[in-house]
Amino acid sequence: MAEHHFHLKADWPGGRNSEGYIDAGNLKTKISIPPEMDGPGVGTNPDEMLLGAAATCYIITLAAMIERAKLPLQEMSLESEGIVDVTNGVFTYKKIIHRPTVSLTREASEANYELLKKLVEKAEKSCMISRAIQGNVELELQANIL
Repeated sequence: MAEHHFHLKADWPGGRNSEGYIDAGNLKTKISIPPEMDGPGVGTNPDEMLLGAAATCYIITLAAMIERAKLPLQEMSLESEGIVDVTNGVFTYKKIIHRPTVSLTREASEANYELLKKLVEKAEKSCMISRAIQGNVELELQANIL
C-alpha cells in the first residue's frame, strides 16, 4: 500500500473578512470569503477550490481512461458548476454539476463512441475527489459527446 501526503500552509490575520494566503506546493494564492457570501472576494475561496478539485480530478481521470482505452480523442473540455445552499444562515455545498464535452476523431467507430459514453460515466465514480465527497455533495453529469 502506498500513501501520498499533500501539505498546505495557511496564513490568516484574523477576522471573518480578512484576506489570507495559502501555499500548497504549486497552489499559491490569496484567499478570502467570496462576495456572494458578503466577503471581500480576494483570491480564491473554499467553494472554488472544492469545485476545482472535483473538476480537475474528473477530467484527469477521464483523460487517463480514454488514453488506456486507446480511443482516438480529438479534444476534451469541461465546465463545472458548484451550488451552495444557504438556509437559516447555514452554508451547505449542495451539488456539483460536471459538463464535459468530448469529441473523437473522424476515424472513431460506433464501438469507440459506446465505450466513450461508459468512460464518461465511470470517470465520475472513479475520481478520488468524487469518492471523498460522495454522500455529502450531490454529483451530476451532463455530458456532451461529439
